[in-house]
Amino acid sequence: MALGYVGVLTIRVEMPWVGNLKEKRALVRPVVERLKVRFPLTVARLDGLNAHDWEVIGVATISNDYGWVEETLRMAADYIAKEGPYRVTHEEVTITPLGDSEDPDEDDPALD
Repeated sequence: MALGYVGVLTIRVEMPWVGNLKEKRALVRPVVERLKVRFPLTVARLDGLNAHDWEVIGVATISNDYGWVEETLRMAADYIAKEGPYRVTHEEVTITPLGDSEDPDEDDPALD
Protein backbone atom coordinates (compact mmCIF):
# COMPACT_ATOMS: atom_id res chain seq x y z
CA MET A 1 0.00 0.00 0.00
CA ALA A 2 1.26 3.47 -0.87
CA LEU A 3 2.28 5.96 1.78
CA GLY A 4 0.68 8.75 -0.19
CA TYR A 5 -0.20 10.07 -3.61
CA VAL A 6 0.94 13.01 -5.70
CA GLY A 7 -1.65 14.28 -8.14
CA VAL A 8 -0.89 16.50 -11.11
CA LEU A 9 -3.42 18.15 -13.39
CA THR A 10 -2.47 19.96 -16.58
CA ILE A 11 -5.02 21.98 -18.50
CA ARG A 12 -4.60 23.79 -21.80
CA VAL A 13 -6.87 26.78 -22.23
CA GLU A 14 -7.35 28.63 -25.49
CA MET A 15 -8.73 32.06 -26.25
CA PRO A 16 -8.28 32.74 -29.98
CA TRP A 17 -10.11 36.08 -29.78
CA VAL A 18 -7.43 37.58 -27.50
CA GLY A 19 -5.05 39.91 -29.32
CA ASN A 20 -2.18 40.47 -26.86
CA LEU A 21 -0.37 39.07 -23.82
CA LYS A 22 -1.68 41.69 -21.42
CA GLU A 23 -5.28 40.80 -22.23
CA LYS A 24 -4.56 37.07 -21.89
CA ARG A 25 -2.87 37.51 -18.51
CA ALA A 26 -5.86 39.53 -17.32
CA LEU A 27 -8.07 36.53 -18.11
CA VAL A 28 -5.87 33.72 -16.78
CA ARG A 29 -4.02 35.15 -13.77
CA PRO A 30 -7.10 35.89 -11.62
CA VAL A 31 -8.39 32.34 -12.07
CA VAL A 32 -4.99 30.89 -11.11
CA GLU A 33 -4.77 33.12 -8.01
CA ARG A 34 -8.32 32.30 -6.86
CA LEU A 35 -7.65 28.59 -7.38
CA LYS A 36 -4.65 28.79 -5.01
CA VAL A 37 -6.81 30.39 -2.32
CA ARG A 38 -9.82 28.13 -2.75
CA PHE A 39 -8.11 24.71 -2.81
CA PRO A 40 -5.05 23.14 -1.10
CA LEU A 41 -3.02 23.15 -4.31
CA THR A 42 0.14 24.39 -5.90
CA VAL A 43 -0.72 26.12 -9.17
CA ALA A 44 1.53 27.44 -11.92
CA ARG A 45 1.28 28.83 -15.41
CA LEU A 46 3.51 26.33 -17.24
CA ASP A 47 3.52 26.96 -20.97
CA GLY A 48 2.30 29.45 -23.52
CA LEU A 49 3.43 32.39 -21.43
CA ASN A 50 4.54 34.26 -24.55
CA ALA A 51 1.58 33.19 -26.68
CA HIS A 52 -1.41 35.49 -26.70
CA ASP A 53 -4.08 32.88 -27.45
CA TRP A 54 -3.32 29.82 -25.28
CA GLU A 55 -1.73 28.73 -22.02
CA VAL A 56 -1.09 25.55 -19.99
CA ILE A 57 -1.94 25.63 -16.29
CA GLY A 58 -0.44 23.04 -13.93
CA VAL A 59 -1.93 22.00 -10.60
CA ALA A 60 -0.41 19.66 -7.99
CA THR A 61 -1.43 18.24 -4.62
CA ILE A 62 -0.32 15.48 -2.24
CA SER A 63 -2.17 13.36 0.33
CA ASN A 64 -2.29 9.91 1.87
CA ASP A 65 -5.83 9.46 0.44
CA TYR A 66 -6.08 8.60 -3.27
CA GLY A 67 -9.77 9.53 -3.41
CA TRP A 68 -9.10 12.94 -1.89
CA VAL A 69 -6.35 13.67 -4.45
CA GLU A 70 -8.60 12.58 -7.30
CA GLU A 71 -11.58 14.61 -6.09
CA THR A 72 -9.50 17.72 -5.37
CA LEU A 73 -8.02 17.68 -8.87
CA ARG A 74 -11.49 17.13 -10.36
CA MET A 75 -12.84 20.15 -8.44
CA ALA A 76 -9.86 22.22 -9.61
CA ALA A 77 -10.45 21.21 -13.24
CA ASP A 78 -14.14 22.07 -12.96
CA TYR A 79 -13.30 25.41 -11.35
CA ILE A 80 -10.82 26.34 -14.09
CA ALA A 81 -13.30 25.35 -16.79
CA LYS A 82 -16.18 27.43 -15.42
CA GLU A 83 -14.36 30.49 -14.03
CA GLY A 84 -12.45 31.78 -17.03
CA PRO A 85 -13.57 33.28 -20.32
CA TYR A 86 -11.66 30.69 -22.38
CA ARG A 87 -12.05 27.16 -23.73
CA VAL A 88 -10.43 24.14 -22.08
CA THR A 89 -9.02 22.13 -24.99
CA HIS A 90 -6.96 19.51 -23.17
CA GLU A 91 -6.95 18.09 -19.66
CA GLU A 92 -4.70 15.42 -18.17
CA VAL A 93 -4.58 13.97 -14.65
CA THR A 94 -1.75 11.82 -13.30
CA ILE A 95 -1.78 10.36 -9.79
CA THR A 96 1.43 8.70 -8.64
CA PRO A 97 1.75 6.52 -5.53
CA LEU A 98 4.58 7.29 -3.11
CA GLY A 99 6.55 4.63 -1.26
CA ASP A 100 5.28 1.52 0.40
CA SER A 101 3.85 1.41 3.92
CA GLU A 102 4.30 -2.33 4.56
CA ASP A 103 7.26 -1.80 6.93
CA PRO A 104 8.41 1.81 6.95
CA ASP A 105 11.39 1.08 9.27
CA GLU A 106 12.83 -1.69 7.09
CA ASP A 107 14.53 0.43 4.43
CA ASP A 108 15.40 3.52 6.51
CA PRO A 109 19.15 3.43 7.32
CA ALA A 110 18.71 6.31 9.76
CA LEU A 111 16.78 3.96 12.05
CA ASP A 112 19.57 1.34 12.25
